Amino acid sequence: MRILEKAPAKINLSLDVLHKRYDGYHEVKMIMTTIDLADRVELIDLPNEQIRIISHNRFVPDDHRNLAYQAARLLKDRYEIKRGVSISITKTIPVAAGLAGGSSDAAATLRGLNRLWKLGLSLDELAELGAEIGSDVSFCVYGGTALATGRGEVIQHIDPPPHCWVVLAKPTIGVSTADVYRNLDLKTIEHPDVNGMIQAIQLKEYETICHLLGNVLENVTLRMYPEVANIKDQMKRFGADAVLMSGSGPTVFGLVQYESKLHRVYNGLRGFCDQVFAVRMLGERNILD
Repeated sequence: MRILEKAPAKINLSLDVLHKRYDGYHEVKMIMTTIDLADRVELIDLPNEQIRIISHNRFVPDDHRNLAYQAARLLKDRYEIKRGVSISITKTIPVAAGLAGGSSDAAATLRGLNRLWKLGLSLDELAELGAEIGSDVSFCVYGGTALATGRGEVIQHIDPPPHCWVVLAKPTIGVSTADVYRNLDLKTIEHPDVNGMIQAIQLKEYETICHLLGNVLENVTLRMYPEVANIKDQMKRFGADAVLMSGSGPTVFGLVQYESKLHRVYNGLRGFCDQVFAVRMLGERNILD
């Protein structure tokens, strides 16, 4: 039996860090939404108990370091599954980009194995399992648009944003999330208006959403990696309505309301960056078949 699942990327419309937690993680308050840039995860049942990861991307591990592997292992151990699975991951989302590609692959694996192994779990139950794998996995199980708190695993769904285009550009560097957080000075950061962003989304106020985009990690990454700042400047110069870095970076995204402007922004960035994408926001949450 074969199961196919899409694994969409996410962007952060607002990302705030409140304080360092007792468990070593940071308490966050952020708004995430899925976009129409997705990996494809194919799951094939195996008669033995092997978990096999297949990917042609050299940056994707094929062992226990892969979050999709961890998702399969968690379900096998928790529900005493005596079968194996081949997990083939076709990457479209750039790796280590601040777009939750690995987390979304893990979430797709949870949803797919729920069907393949006929576990009958709800999205809420899958999201709870996802929290054991990584901070973004719970959100990726649901998809859509949500306020994420705690270390990112406490999910409160909100309405999808108004329709618009998203242009993404990733420089040819990787960013260490741990290094970015290590260099974050909680005493001096300027906190974004997360509650205002929620209200703007609910009221479908596109211009207000553009005005309230904010990410407290951005200044840290821009100082550490000047090429990210350069891409952000170029995206503004080519006419994006609003520009922000997603997650800890290095991907920068721009919101564009009208298709007539989209092509200018997209084509302009192609001269500065190899990995450029123009996609729509998805905004709607997943449903189980």
